[in-house]
Amino acid sequence: MSITHPSFKASDGKPVSEVKFPKEGPPPITVKNLTMAYGTFVLMKDINFTVNHGDIFIIMGGSGSGKSTLLRHMLGLIEPAKGEVLYGDFNFTKAEPEQREEMLRQFGVLYQGGALWSSMTLAENVGLPLGEFTNLSPSEIRDVAALKLALVGLKGFEGYYPSQISGGMQKRAGLARAIALDPEILFFDEPSAGLDPISSRLLDDLILELRDNLGATVVVVTHELASIFAIGSNSVFLDAESKTVIANGDPKDLLKNCKDHRVRAFLTRGDEDKKDEKSARDHG
Repeated sequence: MSITHPSFKASDGKPVSEVKFPKEGPPPITVKNLTMAYGTFVLMKDINFTVNHGDIFIIMGGSGSGKSTLLRHMLGLIEPAKGEVLYGDFNFTKAEPEQREEMLRQFGVLYQGGALWSSMTLAENVGLPLGEFTNLSPSEIRDVAALKLALVGLKGFEGYYPSQISGGMQKRAGLARAIALDPEILFFDEPSAGLDPISSRLLDDLILELRDNLGATVVVVTHELASIFAIGSNSVFLDAESKTVIANGDPKDLLKNCKDHRVRAFLTRGDEDKKDEKSARDHG
C-alpha cells in the first residue's frame, strides 16, 4: 500500500519528501550554534550536537533548562535567535514554510498528554494524518490505522474512545498516530509523564521495538532516569545555570566518566552530593 502526498522542492531542487537519512552520509539531525531566547532573555546559547542514524537521543537537564523548548525549535514551532537545524543535508531553519511542512510529514511526534481527540475513536485519531496527508481511500486508512494500533499493542481497541482506556494505553495510541505516516524520525516529549513505573517500562520497551522495527531515529525529552538509562544511546545535557550544553554522549558513559558534578548529580538523583556531604561531616 503506497502512502503518497504532494512534494515541494528543496533549495537544491530535490523534492523535500525525497530527503532521506541513510546510514552513510550526513547524520539525520545536526543542531549548529543554536541560541534560544525570548526577546532579550537568553534561555540557552551555543547549542551544538549531532543525532546519528538509529540513535535514541535523550534531551535531558534540570527543570527550567529548556528541554521541551529545544524540541519545539527542532520542529520549527519556535524560531531560533541564532543558529540552525539541519535534517540530513536539508537546512530546516532556512527553508520556506511549505518546505518545512513537507519535511514535518516525515516526522512523528508524541506530545506529553498524547494529544488525542476525545470525540474520536482511536482508529479515527490514528487515521487523521493519513486522511490529511495521503491519497489513501477511507477503507485503506482504516486498515493502516488498525495495523498501527496493533503495532503498539492495541489490537481490538480501534473503536474505543480515549476516555475508555488507561493513561498508558492513551500514550500508546498517541504513539500509533505518531508512526501513522511511517516517519524516519520520531520526537517524544516526556513520554513517561504521569505513568506508573510498570507502564513507563512497557512504553520504553515499545520505543526500543519501534526503533528497531522501523529503523527510525528517535529524539526523547525526559527527566526520568529509568527511561534515560533503559533506552538512551546518545544524549545532550542542558544546564540552566551556564545556559548551554555541558555534556553529551551515551548516558551510561556519562554516569561513569563525566567529571562535571552537575551532570553526575542529575544522573544519580543527587546521591553523590549527599555522599560527599556525609564524608565531609565524618572527616570534619
